[in-house]
Amino acid sequence: MMPDPGTLIAKLELEIPLIGLYDAPDTDGFKPLVAPKPGKHVCLFCFYKEMLKGKTVLITRDNFGCGGAGSCMCGVQTRTREDFVEFLYGEEGLKCSREVMGKWLDGRKSYSMEHGNILIGPLREDRYQYLKTLTFFVNPDQLSVLVIGANYCSVPGDPPAVIAPFGSGCMELLSLFEDLQRPQAIIGSTDVAMRQYLPPHILAFTVTKPMFEQLCALDERSFLFKPFLKNLRKARARLR
Repeated sequence: MMPDPGTLIAKLELEIPLIGLYDAPDTDGFKPLVAPKPGKHVCLFCFYKEMLKGKTVLITRDNFGCGGAGSCMCGVQTRTREDFVEFLYGEEGLKCSREVMGKWLDGRKSYSMEHGNILIGPLREDRYQYLKTLTFFVNPDQLSVLVIGANYCSVPGDPPAVIAPFGSGCMELLSLFEDLQRPQAIIGSTDVAMRQYLPPHILAFTVTKPMFEQLCALDERSFLFKPFLKNLRKARARLR
């Protein structure tokens, strides 16, 4: 059963809808749908405004829009290794050398699809069993609250509760998590190529399902109800 994020949303004063990423056997319950035009190169995040309007983006092995999304989400090999290295290093300049770019490429992992449909859109309680990750689109103040919340149950020696790895915007939604069963979060939307589709003050905070449940469990004993957050709200209100 899906936990209730109402308290968290209220404390964050979050106006942007939560966005879920699902791996589902069909598209029942996800409509209205949008999808890349077959054969056309398009970034997943060009549908950002459509998602905020309640639409769900459908990605499949046959239609994924961008080669990066096809590779990291669907396991589709869209270029040779040499072509990938040349594109990411030679054209985009994302690493200091071809060797370093190649090592990163060899070490990356693609998500292994369980079903035939990757769906990215509004949080749907009746499809919670298929949810893989959930994304908060947030400003810096909201991000700071979520980072503290993600570390709330963390102790020394635990895997990092929050990471900010190198990768494309779509990788940051799914494939950069080593274990989706671990409570963990990624600070995302740090890929400059996709930021043109987002407001300049917005970043992504993507969480696994266990981390989502942990965040929703924050109660009156937690920092959400303590003076720091109240003082921050007062300071921002004075600025407005």
